[in-house]
Amino acid sequence: MSKQASERRPPLARGRGAAAKRSKGPATNGGEQPIVVFFDDTRLVRDLLGDYDANLAVLEDRLGVEAVVNGNAVSLRGPELACATAKAVLEQLYGRLAQGEMIGVGEVVGAIRHAGVIDPDGEIDTLAKVPTAQQIRTRKRLITARTPRQSAYLAALEAYDLVFATGPAGTGKTYLAVAFAAACLESGICDRLILSRPAVEAGERLGFLPGDMREKVDPYLRPLYDALYDVLAPEWVERGLATDVIEIAPLAFMRGRTLSNAIIILDEAQNCTPVQMKMFLTRLGDSSKMIVTGDPSQVDLPPGKDSGLVEAIGILEGIDEIAHIAFTARDVVRRELVGKIVDAYEAAPRRGEQHG
Repeated sequence: MSKQASERRPPLARGRGAAAKRSKGPATNGGEQPIVVFFDDTRLVRDLLGDYDANLAVLEDRLGVEAVVNGNAVSLRGPELACATAKAVLEQLYGRLAQGEMIGVGEVVGAIRHAGVIDPDGEIDTLAKVPTAQQIRTRKRLITARTPRQSAYLAALEAYDLVFATGPAGTGKTYLAVAFAAACLESGICDRLILSRPAVEAGERLGFLPGDMREKVDPYLRPLYDALYDVLAPEWVERGLATDVIEIAPLAFMRGRTLSNAIIILDEAQNCTPVQMKMFLTRLGDSSKMIVTGDPSQVDLPPGKDSGLVEAIGILEGIDEIAHIAFTARDVVRRELVGKIVDAYEAAPRRGEQHG
């Protein structure tokens, strides 16, 4: 590494401090020869380390290792298992860079999660040690799963005709579903992409909305548009919407239809009543896949109305062609702060019970 690059290492120093705290234990190589990882391409090494070595600092902090860069080599010291994991993560990320993928802090965290280490305390997820992160490629971008459960989700989308995805905000339920559907549409696996949501306000009453039907329902469906434009070229989206190859419609418009040769996504499904859910699920036609996403903890239905999402999952459990992926706060990839917010809200009722 050049002298200028080696001077830009304040985050790395912080990472070494965190590593020193967690390197106490019998299985360390701190006093032995370090594990050294060599790379061929200097430009890719710079991208691998990140600006001001931010990517490397995350690796140190999450795994409790000390990383020292010398040219195209990275020396790793710390617990043996952590060093082996860090080596595997660096090699995997370097390979993804060589294939043209951009690597940032989120990708580093995702690779660490797939390696089996979820947090600095060393807690292992039940889906840990998934060998490689699942990927979706569209003409606009390559999307890589950032948690083992996201990889399981993408694998389920490939294998099953009906997939339920539940869990808190920020876990990628809707985004990955739209990305998968967009890739299928581009590759000709399906003829149409149908995106739907129940038109229920999140704790508000918006009252009268001006405009034609599309202008009235667009505010409810905006997250689906956002995901579409992120994974497909704008001209593709506009042409698809104009020709009904891509259809975005409220749930109420699904009644009486049979949807064949399509990928159908129902988002915010926790706001469906049991009758609406049954109606939607029975729209599935030949050569179609259905993806139902929702967060059972955020039901916005009026008091006295039950959510059809949890009921449907329970009723349909055991049917071979149906999968259910249950995300948790550990799968939040939007920001780590979002995961902490989810944890705090989940813990709040328990605190109330303890004091009440």
